Amino acid sequence: MTKRIKIGLPKGSLQESTFKLFKKAGYQISVSRRSYYPSIDCDYLEAMLIRAQEMARYVENGILDCGLTGYDWVLEQGADIVEVAELNYAKEGLKPVRWVIAVPEGSNIRSIDDLHGKRIATELVGYTKRYLIEHGINAQVDFSWGATEVKPPQLADAIVELTETGTSLRANNLRIVETILVSTTRFIANKSAWQDEQKREMIENLVMLLKGALTAEERVGLKMNVSEINLNDVLALLPALHSPTISKLTDEGWSSVEVVIDERHARDLIPRLKKAGATGIVEYPLNKVIP
Repeated sequence: MTKRIKIGLPKGSLQESTFKLFKKAGYQISVSRRSYYPSIDCDYLEAMLIRAQEMARYVENGILDCGLTGYDWVLEQGADIVEVAELNYAKEGLKPVRWVIAVPEGSNIRSIDDLHGKRIATELVGYTKRYLIEHGINAQVDFSWGATEVKPPQLADAIVELTETGTSLRANNLRIVETILVSTTRFIANKSAWQDEQKREMIENLVMLLKGALTAEERVGLKMNVSEINLNDVLALLPALHSPTISKLTDEGWSSVEVVIDERHARDLIPRLKKAGATGIVEYPLNKVIP
């Protein structure tokens, strides 16, 4: 009998990007606006929406077999879990997020040493306290229930806040003093579930597909026709995961060349390929890239 995996999906800022990633990996997720129990077109996955801040605790306690949350919240909870994989995606892209100490532009605070005796507002209370203690800083750290950027200077001297681009901080006339943590999304598992051979295999297969979908986000396929006369010149231009695939065409003296490249290189590479003699160049998106 096939066992079922109880998986926690992050509700909130990561929800949309997580659903998109699962879809690219081959899993269709749907959920009504007020429901916390998404439907997945997979017989062995049973999902629940949980705030990323709480995910690690529920996975540690075995309420969930596995889940996706930020590395920051694993550290904040101090959870005893298995970190299965790092999945480098966030709300707005594929870059890590940062927890930073920020202060008003006109503040005299220039480094963490200036935080002695100051009041700091943050949602990441536990980690911030440990970070300050490790650096010999005696400051008051208060939990912030939201809208942390508007707390300084009346309600706090500084904040520790999550940022991807820094846009919200700048909009609130805040400047960054120091980055205290760089965080990415992690796929975590309960220790007992990980020791279960069947559950572990299902989790590993799911993670493989998710990582393959993430890898594909930054890559594209290129396909082109090349004459034998120009083949060496074209191949010399092609970076690849491995060697390009070359297939003989029915037209004498012509080959089809196919390769996977980083998407950011395509716009510069395609004109060079054309100049080197490639014709019929097609760029296409990828769903998954499995090494």
